[in-house]
Amino acid sequence: MTDIVTLFRPVNAKELELIQQSEWKEFPPRLPDQPIFYPVSNFEYAKQITVEWNVPAYGNGYVTEFDVDKNFLSQYRQENVGAELHNEYWIPSEELPAFNQHIVGPIRFVFEYKDEPAEK
Repeated sequence: MTDIVTLFRPVNAKELELIQQSEWKEFPPRLPDQPIFYPVSNFEYAKQITVEWNVPAYGNGYVTEFDVDKNFLSQYRQENVGAELHNEYWIPSEELPAFNQHIVGPIRFVFEYKDEPAEK
């Protein structure tokens, strides 16, 4: 059995649709202005990104959870980018196809947040 690490990835609706189209097997390629793929190490950080960044930018946000081969992931350092819970991996965009090949099992949809209009 493969040792795994569970990671999380906040996504917008378009990214979620592309993940679903892949039958929950891979993350879509990064856009030209996105040189890094940033999976995060815990749900709370992914939820924070979703609520504080994705919802204001897109009006919605989603969190995915997935397992990746621990041995493969070990080639990347976990980076801390703020508070104690702000840990993420920096995967160069050109390495995303190889990263996708080391996802173990399906990508799982675990959280949704939408910007609800204020009541009048």
